[in-house]
Amino acid sequence: MYPENVMPDFMLLAASLGLLLLAARYFVDGISTIAESLGVPKIVIGMTVVAFGTSTPELVVNSISAYQGSTDLAFGNIVGSCLVNVGFVLGLTALIRPMKVEASLITREIPMLIVAVAAIVVLGSDRFLNAEAQDTWRRGDGLILLLLFCIFLYYTTRQARGAGNSDAFIAEVREEVARAAPKSLWIQIGVTLAGFIGVSLGANWTVQYAVAIARGIGVSETVIGLTVISLGTTLPELATCILAARRGDADIALGNIVGSNLFNLLCIGGIVSTVRPVAIPAGGHIDLMVMAFLSVVLLPIAIRSGRTITRGEGAFLMAIFIAYLGWRVAGVSYAK
Repeated sequence: MYPENVMPDFMLLAASLGLLLLAARYFVDGISTIAESLGVPKIVIGMTVVAFGTSTPELVVNSISAYQGSTDLAFGNIVGSCLVNVGFVLGLTALIRPMKVEASLITREIPMLIVAVAAIVVLGSDRFLNAEAQDTWRRGDGLILLLLFCIFLYYTTRQARGAGNSDAFIAEVREEVARAAPKSLWIQIGVTLAGFIGVSLGANWTVQYAVAIARGIGVSETVIGLTVISLGTTLPELATCILAARRGDADIALGNIVGSNLFNLLCIGGIVSTVRPVAIPAGGHIDLMVMAFLSVVLLPIAIRSGRTITRGEGAFLMAIFIAYLGWRVAGVSYAK
């Protein structure tokens, strides 16, 4: 049972997340139309919407968290979103429909994700070089992550320009471009401004009520970020992947999940660390190791069984996620 004085904060947090998710979609759509009017290639816009558009809530929430000094919350949400994406969203999608894995994911996106995970773990392990140092993602580390993100974006854009429809990810990009109906620029500017205001308010309130809940029930902000905030901000990925699986495009769902995790680790992690250094909180290294395991194990899972993620493998990923999350929430891995 939660303290009665915390229940209103849970309700307000849910409302804030709802506003954040709704406004983020309008904001991304508006930005896409404005970018097109400025001459940005449609293939680049489509790739941004498909791979990264659903991560806008995490970007804004974590940037505000870092600016306000709640770096434990930002850490929890960055790592937690990746855990939720692979353990819960991918696991549930595979349970709904086994996922055929396209060759491009095995040769391009998943290896890039493993590089991103390795970078985020190594950059947060300062004590290996200096036993007296505190493990922290510093501003220099943030710039390294952003550089890796730019390299990934450049490489993927080049691949997109020359790829045919046999590439599942690029095919979805082109479908997204085709669905985008032309709209008045001034209308889209208004939609973008409204979305920006909604995202800003929703994210600010989300951080405010998440911190209040953490203090009210006596848990760390990291755990709130790993659980409530991560589950809330990954709802767009969950909805996108379930719809893709139900219409028989489960391979698109996997590309969406991997792209979202790359964005979370490299772009959001880089921006947050640049805004304010993020100390690895108590229990944080275990969170990173579990995230790394789930990310690395994707490669052999994707290769075996005829390049298909089966229902059994989906259940395996979900079981690890649920077991770890239950253990983490129970307070086994951190000291209050």
